[in-house]
Amino acid sequence: MLFGNSDYVNIPPFETEDLRVNLARYLDSFFLNTITGQMMKVGNFKWGVYAFFDYDGEPIYVGQTNEMLRTRIRRHLTNQRTDAVAMSVLDPFEVFEIEVWPLPEYQSIPSKDSMARHHLNTLERMVTALAVAQSHFKAILNEKDPPPGSEIVPIPVSFRGRVVSDRVYDLRSHPDFRIARRALIISRVAQVISERKVQGGLRRVLLVQAQRLQWLSQRRYEALGGASSVESEGNDEI
Repeated sequence: MLFGNSDYVNIPPFETEDLRVNLARYLDSFFLNTITGQMMKVGNFKWGVYAFFDYDGEPIYVGQTNEMLRTRIRRHLTNQRTDAVAMSVLDPFEVFEIEVWPLPEYQSIPSKDSMARHHLNTLERMVTALAVAQSHFKAILNEKDPPPGSEIVPIPVSFRGRVVSDRVYDLRSHPDFRIARRALIISRVAQVISERKVQGGLRRVLLVQAQRLQWLSQRRYEALGGASSVESEGNDEI
C-alpha cells in the first residue's frame, strides 16, 4: 500500500527540499572577507545583519546574529522554530531573496563582546531604517524594533540572492496563491492575539499584513478588470 511504504513517508515535500537546496547554495556562495582578503562562504560569517524580501522585492524582516549567519537564517527558514515563525510574524513561504551584511572584523570575537554587540545593534537599526524607507508600506514585519540609538556606522558591502528555484517561483508567485497564503497568516496572527496577552508589536504586524493583503488583492482585482469584471445579476426566472 502507498501509505504503508516507508520510502514515501520519508520523502520531504518538494518545496521543502527545494528550499533547503537553494538556501544551502546561497549560504555556500563565496564572499570576500575584507579583513583577511580571502574568500569565504557567506553563511560562515559569524556576525552580521540579514534581511528577507518577498516576491515583490518588498523587505519583510530584518534580523541580526552573532552565532553565524548560516545557523540563524536556516533556523528561520527550515522549520527550526524561532519566535518570529512560531508567532506567524515571518512566513518562510514569503521569502524570495535574502540580503546579508557581514561584519568580518568580529569573526574571532566572542559573542558577548560589548563593543561588537553595540556595533551589531547599530547596523541592525540602520538596515531596518533603510528597509522601512524602501518599503511601499513604510513598514516591515518585525514584532520588535531594533535597539534604539543615534550612532551611525559604515554599512558594509552586502550579498543578496534568491533562495527559490524557477519551479517554486512559478508555483508561489501567482497572486492568487499569495493572497490565500497571506490571508492564512493573518488569521494565525489574529488567533495568537486573541488567545494570549501580547504587546503592541504583534498588533502592528497584524495591521501591516492586512495592508499588504489589501494591496495585493487590489492589484489582482484591477489586473482582471476591476469593476468592469463584476457580473450583474440577471432577472430571476418565474
